[in-house]
Amino acid sequence: MADLDDLLTKTSRTFALSIPLLPQPTRLEVTLGYLLFRIADTFEDAKDWGVDRKVAALNRFCDLLDLGCRKPPGDPEVRRALEEAALEWADAAPIDHDGYQELLREVPAVLEVFFALDEPARRLIREHVVRTSIGMADYVTRTRDGELELRDLEDLQHYCYIVAGIVGEMLTELFVLGRPELDAAADDLRRRARRCGEAQQLVNILKDSAFDADEGRSYLAGAERKKVFALARADLRTAAEYILLLQDSGTDRGLVAFNALPVLLAKEALDAVESQGPGAKVARPRVFSIMESLERDLDAGRPVVSLDGAAATDVH
Repeated sequence: MADLDDLLTKTSRTFALSIPLLPQPTRLEVTLGYLLFRIADTFEDAKDWGVDRKVAALNRFCDLLDLGCRKPPGDPEVRRALEEAALEWADAAPIDHDGYQELLREVPAVLEVFFALDEPARRLIREHVVRTSIGMADYVTRTRDGELELRDLEDLQHYCYIVAGIVGEMLTELFVLGRPELDAAADDLRRRARRCGEAQQLVNILKDSAFDADEGRSYLAGAERKKVFALARADLRTAAEYILLLQDSGTDRGLVAFNALPVLLAKEALDAVESQGPGAKVARPRVFSIMESLERDLDAGRPVVSLDGAAATDVH
């Protein structure tokens, strides 16, 4: 896990805090799932690449995942294909971010660990990463002169599903895998999964809207900002329901903490953006305060999230 954790720290903020809370083997599975989604994100966000090159990289990435899942771990054909792709992608430097560039160089190492996972987890992760990559490629083809502009709130929701809602669905399938205590809640969790991912993405889009505009991404141009805030709050309420379902099931403490921390931080970030505007961040001392409060609630057996304040009206 050491090298994977290092890559996680260099490519994520929230996930680097929350993934270590998970029990094994889910921690390893989610780490790999996040890194694979991050690779796809890097291709989608490659501001110095044209449309054709982005789409080609996303398609090649899917092909590599399919090839590796069909061959035995350590297959020399797979290793060669991974090394060739990683060398090409890293040399092309698709994005000005040291952590993402290092991740591309380490594609062979990351995928070799992924291909060695047990088949059920490997199949679930591959399926969801491929779905996201194909969806990203569709949105990439909509860019004009390097810029993507979403049409309306419905288009924004669909984009959030592609890049984050599918992540929520993947995580849910990994959580219920091999955990009989979650059997009774599984369907209720699945119904809420996509909106858990959507909540995180909407908060990030609202927070980063000024930066995204500079990078040629106009996610909010076709949607009323008031309705986007309302939708984000409604989604955070759904995410809180999801977390309380986990907590009530008596499942592993780390599973509850992993899901609760990003939601608590997202609620805090949304409040900051709504009052201070795009670019507002949650201060580091406040992050640690939230983490400490979460631990105290878990120790005391109290609900770790509240439904109050997360709901919103006038979404549509």
